Amino acid sequence: MLAFHSDAHSLALPPGHRFPQSKYRMLREHFEREPGLLRMRPAPAATEAELARVHTPAYIAAVLGGGLSAAQQREIGFPWSPSMAERSCRSVGASIAAARAALTEGVAANMAGGTHHAYADKGSGYCVFNDVAVAARLMQSERAAGQGGGLRILVIDLDVHQGNGTAAIFRGDDTVFTFSMHGARNFPFRKEASDLDVDLPDGCGDADYLAALDVALAQVWSRCEPGLAFYLAGADPHEGDRLGRLKLTQAGLAERDRRVLAALRERRIPVALSMAGGYGHDLATTVAVQVATLELAARSWAGWGAGSA
Repeated sequence: MLAFHSDAHSLALPPGHRFPQSKYRMLREHFEREPGLLRMRPAPAATEAELARVHTPAYIAAVLGGGLSAAQQREIGFPWSPSMAERSCRSVGASIAAARAALTEGVAANMAGGTHHAYADKGSGYCVFNDVAVAARLMQSERAAGQGGGLRILVIDLDVHQGNGTAAIFRGDDTVFTFSMHGARNFPFRKEASDLDVDLPDGCGDADYLAALDVALAQVWSRCEPGLAFYLAGADPHEGDRLGRLKLTQAGLAERDRRVLAALRERRIPVALSMAGGYGHDLATTVAVQVATLELAARSWAGWGAGSA
C-alpha cells in the first residue's frame, strides 16, 4: 500500500511543547524495520494554487511568507518558522497523493495529516492547512476535468476532537458528507455542525463506542453514496491519551478501524487515510495504535486486488 510521509520537515518547537512530533518519525521507522506492507514515499508539497481551492489568499500568504500574527500563532499552537510552513504544505501534499493513489488502488495513506481544525481563513489546534479539505476539492476538480462528472466525498472523522474546520468549510455543500464522532466535552469547545455528529461522554469504552459507530455508519450509508472517502483514524480515543478523555483499548481501536475499512471495501469506496491525533502519556503506545491502523489498511488494500506500482 502506498503511504506518504513528511516527518523530515520538523517544527521548531520550544522545550516542553506538548505536540508529539517525534511520533511521525517513529511510525515511519517502524515500517522501515519491517518492510513489505507499505511502499513509503516522501510527500510532495502542495502548491499555492492547490491550497487556494480551500484557503483564502491572505491566509496562505501569511503562512508561507511568515506573516502570521502572534495571536494566529497562538491559536495554531506552533511558532512560525520556514520549516513549519514547509511541513504544512507537505502534510497537505501527502493527503493529495494518498487520495490520487486511493482512486487508483483502493486504499492509500498519509502517515500524518488529519488537520481538521483548520478553517479556510485560519489555523487552530495544531492544524495549519486542512489537508483533507484541500485534497477533497482537488479530487473533485480532477474528476470533473478528466471524466466530466462529479465526485461525492465522504469524510469519516474518528479523531477524539470534532472536525470543526472541515465541517465549516463544507457547510451547505451536498457533494461532501462530513461525519465526526468525538468527545462531547473535549476541544473544540464551540462545535460546528457536521452532516452527522456523534457526541460521546467522557470515559466511553470499547463496547459503547463500537455500538455508536455501527449506528452512525448505518446512517452514513443511508444518506451518502460517495466515490471517495477520507478516514481520519485518530489514536487519541485511546485510554492512555493525555488529551482524549475516552477509554478505548488498543483492541477496541483496531476493531474500529477494521469495521470502517471493511464497510468501505464491501461498498468499493476508495479511501485515503490520515493518522490525525494521538498524544499518549507513552508515545510508543500511540505509535503502536497507528501501526495497527496502517497494517489493517494494508490488508484492506490487498483485498482490493491492487498491484504494486
